[in-house]
Amino acid sequence: MTGSPDSAGAAISLQKVRDRAPALAGLYENAGLSLEKHGMSGVRAAVYLVLDYSGSMREYYKDGSVQALADRVLGLSAHLDDDGQVPVVLFSTDIDAVTGISLDNHHGRIDTIVAGLGHMGKTSYHLAMDAVIDHYLDSGSTAPALVVFQTDGGPLSKHAAERYLCKAAKLPLFWQFIGFGNKRSSQFDFLRRLDELAVPAKRPVDNAGFFHAGSDPRALPDPELYDRLVAEFPRWLAAARAQGLVR
Repeated sequence: MTGSPDSAGAAISLQKVRDRAPALAGLYENAGLSLEKHGMSGVRAAVYLVLDYSGSMREYYKDGSVQALADRVLGLSAHLDDDGQVPVVLFSTDIDAVTGISLDNHHGRIDTIVAGLGHMGKTSYHLAMDAVIDHYLDSGSTAPALVVFQTDGGPLSKHAAERYLCKAAKLPLFWQFIGFGNKRSSQFDFLRRLDELAVPAKRPVDNAGFFHAGSDPRALPDPELYDRLVAEFPRWLAAARAQGLVR
């Protein structure tokens, strides 16, 4: 591997990240190495972060796991999108917040967001997916988008979640699901099923991936997390271009 992580045309340079968010520089460099490994240097894409705010997630907010994920996603986004910010959707039984995190305002941002929220409810994937779809369509963008969708369990309505994923397959959106929790938990059986939905019988392209981040997501090394975040995106992007879903 040759060259610096941002040598192949990152959307935001390493120096600008150091100037605006010095604590994220190491994350940015690791993200760049993973993108280069997976043939994504110079790729442009919008990045979204969807966070589970159900009651069982309480400890992951308290111990900093959710903030750590947000910082890591922001470090990745700086390579893919030049606006220096990531739209964030928090969901439980309903949509709890549609907000954002940015290079200029990331430290403690998750705590600030959740401080203004109410009761932590249950888990409705499809409402969060709908919020992302609406945000993307309202933005007027035609660029591909990587949606990092974090959860610690299955949805209230499996039928609705599957229907929305298949509906979204006609848009330039790739959904990378991340499971927080026990790797052997049956809670994630549904996400494994979503990952394997038939193409083209159910959807025109394979627009979703899934991996576990474990019971202590902060312990997952940054290079491994980034490899898992971006591993399936290039295959989807090639298929989406072939189908005319991405220009």
